[in-house]
Amino acid sequence: MMPTFVIAIDGPAASGKSSVSKLLARRLHCAHVNSGALYRAAAWGILESGADPTDPAAVTAAAHTLQLDWAPDRQDFTLLVNGQDPGPHLRDAAVAASVSPVASVPAVRDIITAFLRHMAEGRSLIMEGRDIGSVVFPETPYKFYIDASEEIRLSRRLAQGETDSPLSRDRQDSTRKTAPLKIAEDALVIDSTHLSLDAVVQQALDGLTARGLAIPAE
Repeated sequence: MMPTFVIAIDGPAASGKSSVSKLLARRLHCAHVNSGALYRAAAWGILESGADPTDPAAVTAAAHTLQLDWAPDRQDFTLLVNGQDPGPHLRDAAVAASVSPVASVPAVRDIITAFLRHMAEGRSLIMEGRDIGSVVFPETPYKFYIDASEEIRLSRRLAQGETDSPLSRDRQDSTRKTAPLKIAEDALVIDSTHLSLDAVVQQALDGLTARGLAIPAE
């Protein structure tokens, strides 16, 4: 049996880490997990419970009632919250406005971190987020931080039709007390501002090879 691995890809909003993660997962024949989607799913579940997402005590109580699960397939996961697929609601304006305050609550981060680690048991994953290399999988040697200029990230967000500002998300995620957005000390930083998607993916593949991961033939 081939040894499993976790590749951690962190970065600010709209830096390109989702596109890079998906292409890498396809290239390496492994699953892709977007941890941000799980935090959005948790925020949706907490809103559905009627809890105030700005009240840490209420969020903590609601978070402990959430039943999180997933249905895996070859390269992706369908997240389930209390037996329901929250996918159609993850980009709702109410969820977008609630995800940062919900994600800043320590109990929520503890629950999600444990769930993410459970997802990696017995399988290889590329996992993207904001604290994957620094908190969730600090022991993995395969860490990347994908960045881009503020102007480029803002234009990408608008092109995606998103209503939340990436700069506002960055400020909230970088200043929270629990697991803030930061660059892991041993992460390879890739600035995607002036690079094509293929060029960023190639830099990541080169970095993985340099760190000893065998890349399968295409």
